[in-house]
Amino acid sequence: MKPHEIARHQALPQQAEIVLRLDSALFWFNGHFAVQPLLPGVTQLDWVMHYATMLLSPDFRFHSIHNVKFQLPLLPENIVTLTLDWQEEQQLVTFRYQRHNGEARQTASSGKIRLCR
Repeated sequence: MKPHEIARHQALPQQAEIVLRLDSALFWFNGHFAVQPLLPGVTQLDWVMHYATMLLSPDFRFHSIHNVKFQLPLLPENIVTLTLDWQEEQQLVTFRYQRHNGEARQTASSGKIRLCR
């Protein structure tokens, strides 16, 4: 189950920016956690792979994860921007989720995923 996509911007073929609303009814919030639901890291990585292979690197698949940092929780009803940068020579996707706070944005997670054919 994917999040509600608000906007998508792709100025260059190797870069994409997707604005998402994390609907509280998303399956991923169920049971993770009872007191304060938050979006699991594995879900964030799944969405990176979904958008990266759909928009930037359609002939590639997952190989390995590098340098992933989860800094702030992504909560129900948050608006977030997922930024992707594809470096085909290195077969590397760098990503960053930024949580919106009014006009400001805070990095919630970031990392690199190596892809292969």
